[in-house]
Amino acid sequence: MKIHIVTIFPESFDSYFSSSILKKSVDNKFLEIFFYKLNDFSDLPTKRVDSKAYWMHWQVLSPIYLSNAVDHIFSKLWKKVPVIYLTPSWDLLNQEYLEQFYESDNSQEFILICWHYEWVDQRFIDLYVDYEISIWEYVLTSWELSSMVFIDSLIRNIPGVLWNSLSLEEDSFSKKLDRQKEYPVYTRPEVFKGLSVPSVLISWNHKKINDWKNNNLR
Repeated sequence: MKIHIVTIFPESFDSYFSSSILKKSVDNKFLEIFFYKLNDFSDLPTKRVDSKAYWMHWQVLSPIYLSNAVDHIFSKLWKKVPVIYLTPSWDLLNQEYLEQFYESDNSQEFILICWHYEWVDQRFIDLYVDYEISIWEYVLTSWELSSMVFIDSLIRNIPGVLWNSLSLEEDSFSKKLDRQKEYPVYTRPEVFKGLSVPSVLISWNHKKINDWKNNNLR
């Protein structure tokens, strides 16, 4: 999977891609990340990429520099790839949506637009954006965070990324759990501060254990 990220702050991703499962995914070539600092596509002496919106109090990313960046990526790749704009105002991201996107051809290579300030100019969206995705119904100052959420939830579906693929099958909201929340989980010790692990989970009776799991979905 190849992801091209257009952002004002590429450094905000440093710790994220240098630890845990994300680092493993990059090291093992499951994931390739390419950063494009939006300011590099500005022709202003100050390298600013925003301007005051008409009849609003906030700054908005200019369509000129965003289009410069995306056109540069298209030219570099010798092809167009899907453009994703992360926004609080469109399709809400859930596990089923992620699986559908991952299983589509569009998941193999795409561009993520990390906006800042208020929004991006609507004309850029009209001309370039293929997907508008929201991680939930709230507004962030920096949508680098939402792109990390999207990437993290997406790459878990790649075979080999998780050390145990069976854990993906029974995740919360998975197909196997009928899109419900996962059952409670326990580990050793069997008794902790007076609370015991449910006896069925240490019975080795697989049918009873599966029945317990199904009856305790939330």
